[in-house]
Amino acid sequence: MNVFIFGLGYSVAHFIQRHRNEFVSISGTVRSAEKAEQFVADGIKAFVWDDGKTDPAIAEALAEADDLIVSVPPGTEGDPTAHAFGEAIFAAPLLRTIVYLSTVGVYGDHQGEWIDEYAPVHPMNDRSRNRLRAEREWKALASERGLNLHILRLAGIYGPGRNALENLRNGRAKRIIKPGQVFNRIHVEDIARTISACFDRNGQHEIRVWNVADNEPAPPQDVVTYAADMIGVAPPPEVAFEDAELSAMARSFYSDNKRVSNRALREELGVSLAYPTYRDGLRDIAERESPLQQHFQLS
Repeated sequence: MNVFIFGLGYSVAHFIQRHRNEFVSISGTVRSAEKAEQFVADGIKAFVWDDGKTDPAIAEALAEADDLIVSVPPGTEGDPTAHAFGEAIFAAPLLRTIVYLSTVGVYGDHQGEWIDEYAPVHPMNDRSRNRLRAEREWKALASERGLNLHILRLAGIYGPGRNALENLRNGRAKRIIKPGQVFNRIHVEDIARTISACFDRNGQHEIRVWNVADNEPAPPQDVVTYAADMIGVAPPPEVAFEDAELSAMARSFYSDNKRVSNRALREELGVSLAYPTYRDGLRDIAERESPLQQHFQLS
């Protein structure tokens, strides 16, 4: 089987690392020639697509793809991948399954209530509205072409190099208090497991949405406190949300408050989470980074 990936980024790179032996060929797009060289050196066929630069070999690779992953974020004009390559994707003779990486942000605010994939969507910011628009574009393409489409609505992504422990090291960790606020999270390993499960699913013209989230939505300050306790440092001081210095993007995350159920992911798609809670994920990261911890000093 051959897989083509639009957007060889953090989460998808982890999927490749874990599941590359399941494919005969892996290819995808990056935004610079330097990045392409890094992937090519690792045995991945990488093509440049950015700011009007489109490697013509992308169309050839799509024609040989059995599976497709789309992790390029949408813009205000819709999904750039569907717009630029929709015809080539539609015409790809071997293509059977598309996995589109979206976000739980499309649900908007549910005031801390539990929601599943059938909850109403009312995104609260432009990024999430763009994601919902992109989801609909991919549904239309998959429906017309008769492809399997799995839309993965991802919770807050963390993993090696991107986590509360790392934020404590570099001084970016904050304990922002907004009473009643909770978030779900998801480790990149569990995203990789979900993508693999989608490709293994033998449905015919199946269009599904899956919530890819952990078992335990939790207040963000609890995660920071737990991480600080693990490495024996004082957590940063608590700051009220109203007084916090946050970028517009960071502040927008706090406009959504919901508890995202992953029951369908576990019971229907059959994904067994490697890290069902943030504690499991952070413990594993800390154990793997233990040599660094021995010399860690919080500045």
